Amino acid sequence: MKSYLYLIFFISLSVVGQTDLEKGEQLFKAQRWDQAQTFFERCLREKPNNPKILEYLGDIAGFQKKWDDAIAYYEQLKRQNLQNANYWYKYGGALGMKAKSVNKFKALGMIDTIEKAFLKAAQLDHKHVETRWALVMLYLELPAMIGGSEDKARKYAGELMNISKVDGYLSRGYIDEYFKRYANAETNYLKAHELGNSKATFQKLYHLYQNKLKNAEKARKLKATFDSKDS
Repeated sequence: MKSYLYLIFFISLSVVGQTDLEKGEQLFKAQRWDQAQTFFERCLREKPNNPKILEYLGDIAGFQKKWDDAIAYYEQLKRQNLQNANYWYKYGGALGMKAKSVNKFKALGMIDTIEKAFLKAAQLDHKHVETRWALVMLYLELPAMIGGSEDKARKYAGELMNISKVDGYLSRGYIDEYFKRYANAETNYLKAHELGNSKATFQKLYHLYQNKLKNAEKARKLKATFDSKDS
């Protein structure tokens, strides 16, 4: 409790003398979304087209699962900055999350816009990792009759492999896991973990052992090895 109070005091003290943007950024880093939003909205009234402020507000709306607000901010961003891959990616991502929260009939009407946003981001930035992950997941989750395809998902897993071997093997493993090809998934996750040896690669492999392969011994050994590395 004392540590929490000290944090509140430190943040309150640190915003004294700062601009509204700096105060908002400080609160954003502390994940105090509502308070950060207040400062950013004040900034936006003075600079209604400032991309940095719009992105912060879009991100806050996303963290709060206010998808309509996030979509509106990201749509304004990508409309003002048509060559910015990240804005197209965030716009597509917010649309995708909204699609998961509405009925299937309404979601179907959003698929084309989501796909186009991700494809535009991929076209604009040939090394945008997050967009390619989004396309892998989109094409796996979509039914075949509306464009879902393992081949399409593998295409973007291949592009990930060219950008980052770790992401390439993780995405291949993700596809294999999705189709319950667990032995193949293990092979790909092992390669990713050998290269990356990170929390992300550990978690993918550990989850596979625990929840899909039901191999407690492999999970235990993996965790012991990873924990010893951290210590």
